[in-house]
Amino acid sequence: MQDRREDEVPLQWGRRQGRPARKKAAGAIEPRIPRITRLMALTIKFEDMIARGEVRDYAEIARLGFVTRARLTQIMNLLLLAPEIQEAILMQAGIPDFMTTGETKLRRLTTIADWGQQKLVAKGLGLRLA
Repeated sequence: MQDRREDEVPLQWGRRQGRPARKKAAGAIEPRIPRITRLMALTIKFEDMIARGEVRDYAEIARLGFVTRARLTQIMNLLLLAPEIQEAILMQAGIPDFMTTGETKLRRLTTIADWGQQKLVAKGLGLRLA
């Protein structure tokens, strides 16, 4: 019968594993891209991936991205916004406060089918359109 061996393994809980920590250069501060802008860009990228056949459907993207299908549907519904609104989001033309807290407001806009009406409501919310 062999002896059982027990070793202590030190665990480090401070930082998530995965990508290495970024080193910051002295004085160089990168501007933070608003979350809604990143989501809009992802939406366009995901739609392109489906069109090229890289992934089969939204469910596959949800599985690969470790998000629920419901959350992915919320994100993909940003494609229902008028092109002018999408452009404003991508170009970060909105009021800074709106760009940081605007996902819920924009999701409400996706329920309006008429793009003209969407633009009127978006302007009322403070989003500056071209």
